[in-house]
Amino acid sequence: QLQASGGGSVQAGGSLRLSCAASGRTLSSYIMGWFRQAPGKEREFVSAITRSAGSTRYADSVKGRFTISRDNAKSMVYLQMNSLKLEDTAVYYCAAGFDFDEYVYWGPGTLVTVSS
Repeated sequence: QLQASGGGSVQAGGSLRLSCAASGRTLSSYIMGWFRQAPGKEREFVSAITRSAGSTRYADSVKGRFTISRDNAKSMVYLQMNSLKLEDTAVYYCAAGFDFDEYVYWGPGTLVTVSS
């Protein structure tokens, strides 16, 4: 089970840190990803991190602003979001998978609202 938290309302330029807690599974067995879905839009990839945190990926739209990290001992994955923009407003989801293109477990999302 995955549970994302840390969403909220923030002004443009602000920061938030999302957390994803995993229970019932060994987090280190999975590649972890963050996705988001804005109102009226399809879900899109945001960031991902390999099992040992040796490699990360980011969508172009968040590169340089967002940082993904994980703590396998705590079964946690994080998404530090800085310099937030209005267009970052979305429901953010964490997911676990076996490959960067194969996510099999999803948790309920957490809403991030960025205002001017």
